[in-house]
Amino acid sequence: MLKKCYNEILIECGTDEAGRGCLAGPVTAAAIILQSPNFTLTKEKKKLEKLVYKSINDSKQLSEKKRFELRPVIEDLFDFAFTHIQNDEIDEINILNASMKAMQESVLNLKTRPEYIIVDGNRPLNGKLGMKQTNGKIFSLEEIEILKSIPNTSIIKGDAKFLSIAAASILAKTYRDDFMDKIHEEFPMYNWKKNKGYPTKEHRDAIREYGITKYHRKTFRLLPEQLRLDI
Repeated sequence: MLKKCYNEILIECGTDEAGRGCLAGPVTAAAIILQSPNFTLTKEKKKLEKLVYKSINDSKQLSEKKRFELRPVIEDLFDFAFTHIQNDEIDEINILNASMKAMQESVLNLKTRPEYIIVDGNRPLNGKLGMKQTNGKIFSLEEIEILKSIPNTSIIKGDAKFLSIAAASILAKTYRDDFMDKIHEEFPMYNWKKNKGYPTKEHRDAIREYGITKYHRKTFRLLPEQLRLDI
């Protein structure tokens, strides 16, 4: 059973991302507050909440079908937000900064302002604020101050330890999967519906044969023989 919270006193948000190691598509993050003062649960929903807590696990251990089954229930019970950072912005600010920014945007988009944040990984969430770029959202000074004001703790393998991070991981993965399924229809030869943009042999073979698309991350090593790829 995963732990419900890291800080039992403050309104706590968990956040995680998906798609960091992909060759194409966005990196997607989600943030979630399990106990928000803006959400009042009925007796029926409280019973459902207990069942959800038992079902949520490290999202990597859940099947795709189970993740999609859990998503609407999680969304009905809890305060959540998700964010896509597209490949052109990833190329501009790098994947680490893009992953952090996706989680930061998700936190800002919650209905409730959290008083504490736990983030999957080994880096603090409030670094690299106010980056200048031509793609994507530019944080306002007010948003930067909000993010700076919220204490946060990074937890290695947090999605296997805390419910809020695991729930955020489920949302991030499923919303990114939805996006990849959609662009698969535009470029079916890469089979993103199956590989979700990860560097599988099938995906790289398609890059060799067809070249790259507007959704590929040009700063990534798309092929082992990267220098011979015309991008």
